[in-house]
Amino acid sequence: MTLPTNSGAPAPEEPQDLVGIGIGPSNLSLAALAHPLTELRTAFYEQRPGFHWHPGLLIEGATLQVPFLADLVTLADPTSSWSFLNYQREQERLFPFYFAEKFHIQRSEYDAYCRWVSGQLPGLHFGHQVDAVRWNPERSVFEVDFTQLDADGEAEALGRTYTRNVVLGVGTAPYVPQTLRPLVEVPGVPVIHAADYLAARDTLLAAEHVTVIGSGQSGAEIFLDLLKARPAGAEKIHWLARTEAFAPMEYSKLGLEHFTPDYTGYFHALPEAVRDRLVPAQWQLHKGIDTDTIAAIHEELYQRTLGGGWPDATLTPGVTVRTAGRVGATKVELHLEHAQQGTRSRLTTDAVVLATGYRERPLDQMLAGLDSYMRRDGSARPRISEDHRLLLDPSVTGSVYVQNAERHTHGVGAPDLGLMAWRSASILNTLTGNEPYVLPKRTAFTTFGLDPAALERREPERKGTLVPLKG
Repeated sequence: MTLPTNSGAPAPEEPQDLVGIGIGPSNLSLAALAHPLTELRTAFYEQRPGFHWHPGLLIEGATLQVPFLADLVTLADPTSSWSFLNYQREQERLFPFYFAEKFHIQRSEYDAYCRWVSGQLPGLHFGHQVDAVRWNPERSVFEVDFTQLDADGEAEALGRTYTRNVVLGVGTAPYVPQTLRPLVEVPGVPVIHAADYLAARDTLLAAEHVTVIGSGQSGAEIFLDLLKARPAGAEKIHWLARTEAFAPMEYSKLGLEHFTPDYTGYFHALPEAVRDRLVPAQWQLHKGIDTDTIAAIHEELYQRTLGGGWPDATLTPGVTVRTAGRVGATKVELHLEHAQQGTRSRLTTDAVVLATGYRERPLDQMLAGLDSYMRRDGSARPRISEDHRLLLDPSVTGSVYVQNAERHTHGVGAPDLGLMAWRSASILNTLTGNEPYVLPKRTAFTTFGLDPAALERREPERKGTLVPLKG
């Protein structure tokens, strides 16, 4: 392999101001809001060959759970040319969209919008896998090593870029519970994560019996899609959930204020132990099912009773999968336990869809070169300041920002699309040392906590230190 020469890239003596690692919605938002700031030199790197947002879950008719205003830029800059409304105008679809009166757009349309932005923004480098990030104390810059990949994803060349600041936006990875991992890893009976649903849909429809595991929005949408496609009276489908009910997502107006900057600041100021208790207790804020999907499932099941009898569909909450194994070459046996009853049973099925969610991608390997500089909390997780920066040793004069990897410090809103543009603008305000984006001082009617003034009295370590751009 040889070190490539990238035309148009800054020479080593001219470091970037900001290098983004990963190009999902979060870093795409940051790139879009950074674009008009001509004083900034930026570059973003992504391993995949192009932008795609959860392609396995772009089920026909499935919508976002946030309004279209939660696009890449609007909640920070409604005048941006990278807004969803401008995308509609550019596609000559603004009037049809106006008459459609769709506040919650389809996922496939959001994906198309993001691909439109990624196809036009400069400084986005797809097919580049970032391997390591190091701090160079002699030059006061970060070194970012990457591998350039060919069309087949094979290593083609090695490269390095230099930057004063880094932002991590590597997103999440599909999560498979330990008890089910052996089933996924061994070929044979289809056991797939929801992230791969559409690619496996024909195989799942051909299976005699299908089991969906998981009570969130993805599990509900997949169950509904499979149910609609299977013959009445011979559905042969199970939907199992660990939660005690197929519960609706909290979508009341005041409940949604947990996804505001006001709540994020309140949450960040809480003690670590309190934050760790809160996040799992607030699952219904982000892991429930929207009421329209619940209603559609009930309606589909009800319609199948009109001719007499009940559909062959079993929906059981409160169930955990203790163990699982293959039965012969064509079936899977799930060993189940019902928590409230204290009972156990077995379920034999021909295919399994794991709607078991996602986990933040581990950063330790990529950031191994920074490990000695990093400050960690009581659970060995990176400590992150309120302005989304890793807390590093003061000898590191550059900043490492994180996006959608700070739920333990910033709460349930960390991965929410509605806070994405605000977070990107906050990062750019801090990075530049001025305020290119004027953000609201108050965003919620709710006052979280008894001492609102405490939100303004952050310890210096929590707030982080402002590092203006050099030169």
